[in-house]
Amino acid sequence: MSFICLRREGEAAFEIERSRFIGRAVRVRNEEEAKAFLAELRKKESGATHNCFAYVADRAGNLLRFSDDGEPSGTAGMPILEVIRAKKLVETLVAVTRYFGGIKLGAGGLVRAYSRAASEALEAAEVCLYRDAVHLSFQLDYGLHPLFGRQFSGFGCEWTVEFGAQVDYRLWCPADREGEFLSKLADFSLGRAEPELLERAEYPFGEGAGL
Repeated sequence: MSFICLRREGEAAFEIERSRFIGRAVRVRNEEEAKAFLAELRKKESGATHNCFAYVADRAGNLLRFSDDGEPSGTAGMPILEVIRAKKLVETLVAVTRYFGGIKLGAGGLVRAYSRAASEALEAAEVCLYRDAVHLSFQLDYGLHPLFGRQFSGFGCEWTVEFGAQVDYRLWCPADREGEFLSKLADFSLGRAEPELLERAEYPFGEGAGL
C-alpha cells in the first residue's frame, strides 16, 4: 500500500499589506489528532484574528473538514483544502493563522494569501510517498562503493553510509522490489554482502519515488 503524506511538520510565514500569515502543516492520523492540534493552536495564537484550517484526516481521503474561521465564505478553508487535495495528500492538516493588519485584501487577495501559506507550509514539511518497505543493513568493499549508486538508482531506495573497515550501509527498499534488489546485490558483491533485515515498516520516500 502507498499513500502521500508529510515527512515532518512545516511552517511558513509572510506579510501582505501589514497582515501576517503563518501556515503550519502537520500529519494527523485521525480526527482526534486533528482536533487536538487545532485546540493547542488556538491557545498558542489566541490573539490572532483568524485561525483557518483544512484537513484530510484518514488514509482513504474521505474525512475532510475545513473552516474559514470568520473570513468571508470560501476565501480560506476551501482554498487550503484545495492545495492539500491537489497534492493528493492524506492524513494531513494545514492551518493558517492571520493577524489582520488593517488593510482589507478582498476575496481574491484572501484566496491567494491562504493558498500561498498552505503551499509554503507543505513545502517546508516535505511531501513524500509512503510505501511498505524493508530496512536493510549490509557492508560493501570500498571498491564497490563508487559504483553502488549508479547500479541501484532504479530501485527507488534511500540509504546512508558509514566508513570503517568496510562501507556500512543502512538502506530502505520498497517492499515490492525486495527480492529483485537482494538478487542484484548478491551478484554485485559476488555474494560477499550479507544483508540483515532490521525492520519492515512504512517509509517516506522522497524525490524520485514516483511523486
